[in-house]
Formats: sequence, C-alpha cells, structure tokens
Amino acid sequence: MANRVKLRDSTLAALERNFAMEQEKLGADACLSAKGMTFETERWKILGVGNLCVMRMKAFLGLMRMETVIIAPTDVDAPLFNLDWVNAFGTETQVAELYDTQLVPWPSECHEAFELAYAQYSDLPDAPAGDPRWYDDILYPCSFHKKGMRLTERLSNAAQDYLAVYTDLLAGTPVCDSAKKAAKVQAFAEKLFEEGGPAVDQVIRLFGKQTAKRLVLQHMYGARLHE
Repeated sequence: MANRVKLRDSTLAALERNFAMEQEKLGADACLSAKGMTFETERWKILGVGNLCVMRMKAFLGLMRMETVIIAPTDVDAPLFNLDWVNAFGTETQVAELYDTQLVPWPSECHEAFELAYAQYSDLPDAPAGDPRWYDDILYPCSFHKKGMRLTERLSNAAQDYLAVYTDLLAGTPVCDSAKKAAKVQAFAEKLFEEGGPAVDQVIRLFGKQTAKRLVLQHMYGARLHE
C-alpha cells in the first residue's frame, strides 16, 4: 500500500500555521481497549477557534484501522469539520464532512472552494449510501465520501486538499457570538449521542454510555457534560 499522510500530523501542521494550540490532558480516556479494539484519543483547544479532537482505532491485529479528526469551531462562525479514514482488510474509505452548525449562512465562495476540491476526485468510486441519518439535512453537499482498493495516494491527497481549503477558510472566518455558536455545537453533539451514528454506536457498545458520552460530547466536540 502506498504511503498515507496521517491526518493527525497534517491537521496539526495546518492549524499551527495560523493558530495557537493547547493540548488537553485526558487521563484514562486517552487510551481505551475492549473486545480487541483500541481507541486512542487526543484533544486540543484551538485558541480563538474551538475544539480539535483526533481519535485512532485499531482492531484485528491492525487489519482494521481508523483515524478521525474533528474540528468544532465555537469562536468563529465556520461549519463543523470531520475527516475520517478507515482501512478494513485492504479496502479504504475516506470521508470529509462539513456540517452546518453556523449562525449565518455560509458565503457562496466558501462552497465553491470545496466544490473545486471535490471535482478533482469526482472519478473515484463513491461509498455506498448508508441508512438515512438525522444529520443528513445539515451535511453540506460538497462533502466527500469515497471508498475503494489501491487508492491510498489519491484518497490521502483528497483529505489533504479538503483540510487545506478548510483551514485556509477558517483563518479568514470572522469571530462570532461564542455562547450562541457553542450552543449550536452542543446541540449537534447531544443529538449525535442520542440519535446515534456508526462511530458513536460502536463506542457505546464497547465502553458503555457514561464513557461514550464523555468521549463524544467533551472530547470530540468540546461540549459540556450534563450529569
């Protein structure tokens, strides 16, 4: 398999060009294992922007691997950004998702920047559509969801292109009412936990609701926990 650029390293490099970062201590949550699966989680404050979470999973002696990056802006009015890479027994899936968690509509030039990035990879096979999810209505259509074998280099390049476009736009996004923006992210995280999603459902099954809630709300999205 061709070399893949790690999402963690490229995300930190892209963000540190424009923003100061502070890593959070996660204690025992930093590494959790159950039923042959290991999850490693890291979290940073992006000062003046919001929350960054990186999660890596390994299972089946490394035959299944996942890397996820989530950027949840609460101080600037940008969409929530999610990057996922999964390798399951040689088949790779690359996802780049943008969710409308904004206070005001996104300018057309922002849509166009991602549409240009998407067009470069339009020939790659789309991942099969899953069951409808509650968040489909707020998922921007310029999001990217591809799947195939022997596509490591192009899938990795697609992730880097989306990350570059997003972080460039993030640096130019105006500040906003942090309390109102954080409330939008909070609502997204809480509904995701309650309604579920593939990754959330898996974490609940492995570690139970209490730990999963902490991982999803607090670490992944920087949201508050209501005990």
